[in-house]
Amino acid sequence: MLLQTPFPAPAGPSSPAPTLSLPADDLVVDLSVYAPQSDSYLLVEAIRGLGDRVAGSRVLDLCCGTGIAAVTAARRRAAEVLALDLNPAAVRSAAANAARHAPAMHARRGCLTDAIEHGPFDVVVCNPPYVPAPREDVDHASAESAWDAGRDGRSVLDPLCCRLPDLLVPGGVALLVHSEVAGIDATVQACRDAGLSSEVLSRTRIPLGPVMLDRRDWLVARGLLPPGADTEELAVIRASL
Repeated sequence: MLLQTPFPAPAGPSSPAPTLSLPADDLVVDLSVYAPQSDSYLLVEAIRGLGDRVAGSRVLDLCCGTGIAAVTAARRRAAEVLALDLNPAAVRSAAANAARHAPAMHARRGCLTDAIEHGPFDVVVCNPPYVPAPREDVDHASAESAWDAGRDGRSVLDPLCCRLPDLLVPGGVALLVHSEVAGIDATVQACRDAGLSSEVLSRTRIPLGPVMLDRRDWLVARGLLPPGADTEELAVIRASL
């Protein structure tokens, strides 16, 4: 379901660099859509860190939410940006934000399989659901779908890491952000097992948010957080084909 208009011609190399600061209050955020938070902005900084590599490239923002990562890539002069999410409200939000901030962007309802059909891409970025949850089933129209990711937090990460080679052109790069509760080293290794080079690009530590605080005892009991934890580590993993 296409919710955004065709791409305009990208800015030329002599165009001035775009303004990349995009405060959350400048974005359309539906009630059931994940509002940009620390992990979102860590991913945005990683996209900015790619420098001129984004210009002229095909970019995928999988699990796009508001589309903040896709907007960032479009404003870095990507030739094409596709933003995918299973939550219809997220797609509407991303389409609205594209219209306001980055018309060179498509927003569609879709998942990993859809992304592969539209690939390959030069750059793939993803802030997936990664919070371990007591239940495996997910209502993709709910706010919880933005963070619930099965009992180990890897129901999206594992298939994504496995299929990254199908999403990337030779020499392509992927940026994935998530919390320590989903296993940062596990993502690095999963990408390597899929035949990519992989490393932790950046890390930061933040206070536990409401969802993590609500599940803290359960996460501690499962060994996913240390006893008494009041912070979590976020990391951006870079994988290259």
